[in-house]
Amino acid sequence: MHHDTTPEEDRAGLDVPRRILERSGFGAAVPLFAADLNDAADHAAARQAVAAHASRLWTEAVRTGAGTVDDRPLYWARLRLAARLRAWRPAFDLSEQDRADLLHLLETASRGVTELFFPPGERLLRIVVTGFDPFRLDEDPACANPSGAAALDLNGLTFPVGGRTAVVRTAVFPVRWDDFDAGLVEEALGRVHGEADAVLTLSRGRPDRFDLEVWNGVWRGGGTDNLGVSRTGRALPGDAPEWTRSTLPVREIAERIGAQAVVNTEVTEVPAGGTDPVVRPGGPTPGSAARRGGGGDYLSNEIAYRNTLLRDRAGTSVPAGHVHLPLTRSVDEHAPVLAGVREAVAAVAATLA
Repeated sequence: MHHDTTPEEDRAGLDVPRRILERSGFGAAVPLFAADLNDAADHAAARQAVAAHASRLWTEAVRTGAGTVDDRPLYWARLRLAARLRAWRPAFDLSEQDRADLLHLLETASRGVTELFFPPGERLLRIVVTGFDPFRLDEDPACANPSGAAALDLNGLTFPVGGRTAVVRTAVFPVRWDDFDAGLVEEALGRVHGEADAVLTLSRGRPDRFDLEVWNGVWRGGGTDNLGVSRTGRALPGDAPEWTRSTLPVREIAERIGAQAVVNTEVTEVPAGGTDPVVRPGGPTPGSAARRGGGGDYLSNEIAYRNTLLRDRAGTSVPAGHVHLPLTRSVDEHAPVLAGVREAVAAVAATLA
């Protein structure tokens, strides 16, 4: 059977991504991965090879994150590895399910998802921060995502808070509806709720502002993802609520970040008994149906919704919520944004101490 690469993997072969990979040193990951895959004698050996190379990608991306943080080499290298894994013809019999399993392992291990664990200890404050891949790459194939860069910047960070130590673990999510439908957010963050003391999700937002999103809606507004796929309708069926709410200390975060921070309570709803969408600057009214959360109707709103729903279903009140980061035009503009994210994390930790 012929395994077609995805539009996202095809994009990784274009000139701009190739140059980004060559300059970064991540280009070497592809031939090394191919060699180890070809040596694998069975599915178990292939799993070992995939896990090792995927976690090495993540470790290297986090390690090279000091200084100017560039999230793009990790993104493009992962796609090149995925394309190689899809095209791989092993000497042994590999079922479709087994190949899908290997591709999923490549994704989770290279995104930090498999490492969202914390050391034991009474005196630790456990903080999870997540970002996203670059997106809208057809418009700008060289673009980065400051939220992904922030995740690379923060992973492994420890700092004192009162008499305790804050420990940060991070992950980076794909800009793909299918992965959200397949439960990737729940796989990554479900176990974390009940263990972590705070879970912040981040994404790329509007120029020159940090939007601290108060309300999240269940509605998907049809935006196109990195595979060219669009989804419209409710993200979750049945008894899932129309709205969830941030429990982040938004006032304290806004104070720490300064003038660029906005506490955003605006939503778009269809009021109870109504048919047309209405913008509500102060949040939803009782019984309304969601059309846009504070963070909109795309995947950033959806990760905010799913994360805070996991918190509610776990029955905890830990700080959980979403921050939209200022839009950057190049990786050279990441530094002040990442400094703002560190202030947000410090503000959350201070309220927990």
